[in-house]
Amino acid sequence: MSTQRDIHVEANGHVTTIEIRRPPLNFFDVVLIKDIADALDAIDADANCRAVVLAAQGKAFCAGADFSNAPATANRTRGGNELYVEAVRIYRNRKPIVAAVQGAAIGGGLGLAISADFRVTCPEARFAANFTKLGFHPGFGLTTALPELIGKNNAELMFYTSRRVTGEDALRMGLANLCVPQDQVRDEAMKLASEIAECSPLGLLSTRATMRAGLADRIAAATDHELQEQNRLRDTEDFKEGVKATAERRVANFKGR
Repeated sequence: MSTQRDIHVEANGHVTTIEIRRPPLNFFDVVLIKDIADALDAIDADANCRAVVLAAQGKAFCAGADFSNAPATANRTRGGNELYVEAVRIYRNRKPIVAAVQGAAIGGGLGLAISADFRVTCPEARFAANFTKLGFHPGFGLTTALPELIGKNNAELMFYTSRRVTGEDALRMGLANLCVPQDQVRDEAMKLASEIAECSPLGLLSTRATMRAGLADRIAAATDHELQEQNRLRDTEDFKEGVKATAERRVANFKGR
């Protein structure tokens, strides 16, 4: 068992849980994503662990980046692509991950949920790639990971509308694997991870490596392009208006400049 500033890691038999502890919304930044990547590296080195549950305290699974602090967010993502370097590290981990999505997974938080192999969710959860509503471009490798998971046209629908997808709809479109009552999400994620952990650890590592072959490299290429577009759009009037409108809970008045 170990606790860093914003995550808690605990082993239970052959399953290790990584819990995000930034309630209620669990906004992410470079520090949080690096902590998760570091924890996954340690789990890869632990022969006793065969599967991982990625969970979160609070109302949301991860509400993405905190754009109410847009200048700091900009600084964290511009120089050296630090955030996406850490995101790609998560994709390079070797052991199966089950995400327990008990609430909102928004923007980059959706990207974090999709980096897992499986997602257990509930009717109350909401999944959204809300970037275009912010006047922004998708990130966290979502332009590759989301269409590979739910199909190109479903991904386009989520990107172009920025709509919020319910837990039931996520199950129907293949974005989630299980949809259960909210108070059962963590337990069901643990059950799935435990079922995985009953299998041969060598067989699991070998099969997962085959199934995810080249995925991390595709995510790395995607994040390179995504960051270029995000940095370009970050300086536009539309991005400033999108962030302001979201904070004020109103429809944005975009000008296309």
